[in-house]
Amino acid sequence: MNEQSLERVNAFLAAAGERCAVGAVLEVTPAEIGRGLGFPDPLSTARVVRALIARKRLEPAMGSYRLMDATPVGADEREQIGRRPRKARERSGPRGGEAASGGAAYSDLGRAVADKLVDLGRENAQLRGELRQLREEIREARLARDDAEGRARTLGERVAGLEQRAEMAESNLRTLLASVKGREARSDVAVGDSEMEAILGVLKTNGETERVPPD
Repeated sequence: MNEQSLERVNAFLAAAGERCAVGAVLEVTPAEIGRGLGFPDPLSTARVVRALIARKRLEPAMGSYRLMDATPVGADEREQIGRRPRKARERSGPRGGEAASGGAAYSDLGRAVADKLVDLGRENAQLRGELRQLREEIREARLARDDAEGRARTLGERVAGLEQRAEMAESNLRTLLASVKGREARSDVAVGDSEMEAILGVLKTNGETERVPPD
């Protein structure tokens, strides 16, 4: 018995002697005495009671314990009541947990289940990764499509504007040619080859000076 255990045993014995006389039965439980002495847990109290019983200071009686001797326990005092030997545990089956019929062991079954769960978890993680990649590709494709639609819409608007400007320029040139010739001409009169070449020259000059930068 170490020094700490000896101090607890003698403190418990002194507290029991204060509560009852030698030969009388304790009216309080050992747990209450242990709490009053500040023992850390019920297990410590149980060890103290067992040590006192083994040295014939206490004995079980009437559902409690009888104080047989209040003399403090000495450091070299041996147990007077030996402990009962522990019974060997009986084996419930063959070694390794195998079934009586020679079937697979429960440990093998558990290991197989664990391996299967690991495989399923790995497959699930792989599928989730592929799903995230596909979602990212779809998002990028949508962004590219929206950008292409926006560019096509912008180019269409610019083409329409250029066509309108070309029609206005052609109308103005026809009016200008008619005034130069000194005669009235309707705007829907066909233009001759020489006049058309002049118009193309003007349009070409305007196109070079007002060329729209490529996208």
